[in-house]
Amino acid sequence: MLVELLVENFAVADRVRIRLHAGLNVLSGETGSGKSLLVDSLGLLFGGRASTEVIRSGADRARIAGIFEAPKKKALSALLDEAGIELEDGELLIEREILANGKSRAFIGSKPVSASFLKQLQPWLGDIHGQHDQQRLFNMIEQRLMLDEYAGNETLLERIATLFTALRAAESELAQIDAREQELLRQRDIWSFQKTEIESANLKPGEDTGLDQELRILANVVKLKEQAGGAYEALQEGPESAMSMLIVATKRIAELKRIDENLHSVLENLRTAEASIDEASRELSSYVENLEADPGRLAFVEARIAEIDKLRRKYGSSVEEILSFYAKVSADLALIEGADERRDHLRSEIKKLQIAYGTAAAELTVRRRKAAEKLEKKVEGELKDLNMERSRFVIAVQESSWSATGADEVAFLISTNLGEEPKPLEKVASGGELSRLALALKVSLAASGQRTMVFDEVDAGIGGSAAEQVGKKLKALAASNQLLCVTHLAQIAAFADHHFLVEKREAKGRTHSVIEELEGPARVKEIARMIGGQRLTDEAVRYADQLLQMGATA
Repeated sequence: MLVELLVENFAVADRVRIRLHAGLNVLSGETGSGKSLLVDSLGLLFGGRASTEVIRSGADRARIAGIFEAPKKKALSALLDEAGIELEDGELLIEREILANGKSRAFIGSKPVSASFLKQLQPWLGDIHGQHDQQRLFNMIEQRLMLDEYAGNETLLERIATLFTALRAAESELAQIDAREQELLRQRDIWSFQKTEIESANLKPGEDTGLDQELRILANVVKLKEQAGGAYEALQEGPESAMSMLIVATKRIAELKRIDENLHSVLENLRTAEASIDEASRELSSYVENLEADPGRLAFVEARIAEIDKLRRKYGSSVEEILSFYAKVSADLALIEGADERRDHLRSEIKKLQIAYGTAAAELTVRRRKAAEKLEKKVEGELKDLNMERSRFVIAVQESSWSATGADEVAFLISTNLGEEPKPLEKVASGGELSRLALALKVSLAASGQRTMVFDEVDAGIGGSAAEQVGKKLKALAASNQLLCVTHLAQIAAFADHHFLVEKREAKGRTHSVIEELEGPARVKEIARMIGGQRLTDEAVRYADQLLQMGATA
């Protein structure tokens, strides 16, 4: 329920605050006074599109804030918890700002939120019914949505959508397999040759790098042996070898250490160097001994490298890339070899999905038709109360192609005159009849609760006794929902539990809208104005009193 609405710098409203109540709240006023501005601003709190055109001239931003009493619903609590939003005393403070630079911001409490999140909240807080909603009645998709909502088909529709998606995915994959089959068969011989050629090479990851290193060694055995042998001699053999000179130096430093203990570290370093040279000499000796020319091995390595080079020219710059190509070719061949098996599996799966979908869709059709019968009677009863007792309302549920929403086409039909066959709404209903039909549907589909239902121009095209019946219907609907109704008809305003007057006033050379809640004589005066215009007559005042008495006892 909307508790309070604040509008700042919105069109002609510089600052308007209205505190609303449970029941039927009516807004009246002269044409152009700003009645619909409140409806438009509430639409922004429900996530509507923002435009800089609504910003009051001279202001840098427009601001709308609303305090809502949140219904105690688990789904709403889950949505708010997921967004990290907490209720304060069971209420939500929702704000929307439209900036002059074209940007807009939204907040719940002090937490920034997106306009799309406000749209998610909207079904729990309220909805707006106006001329646009009447045009939506012509849309068969909207008609189906209304019927499914009335029937409570949400869970079944989710299952049908899941089955339909899976069915279309399986059919698409099967079609792709069939379409690619000839192409894959043409490629099979090539892929088989490539797979066999790579397999026969028996490649190992990193093998090419190891072979290149081995080839360099085998091709340079003589040079390696000469140079390594020379290094060994320089380290170990001969009177001028590194080891000989190091031994001499070690002996001299050992003798000097007896005199000066400070040479201890020098002596230790020399002995360490002696051990290192000895170790290096042994490694070099072993290396030279193992270096032998092996023409057979050299030929094998050269041939192996040539074999890998041949594969590298075809399939990749390294053994790893060749093996990657091999994996892809193997997968492609497996796809061909497993195509028949996959095709059989898909055909079986499609058959199962078709049966499951058909069963669920048939159940949905039954539910829709049963709900259609109930809703038809309910709407016709409401139309009778709205002085359309000769009208017939029909919901046609007819077989259609399979879709994510079932296998039905739903159409709302109406006959407003006795003896006429029901036809689509846009071909039969006048503006006034459409307004009453929209209200009848709204009443029939409405669930009791704390939601705010906004009716803008629900009285379009009607008057007299029909308007009186609309007023009674709104009054009855307001018993279980909060209603905010913009009207220019006294017959409707008289049924209000709370009546607000919207006026334009001038101050300091500027026009601004103000809202005032009416009671007693002030309300009688406004009702009389709605009846007879600005010139109040005794007859208009008396009729206003009669209407208010009738509204009070309804």
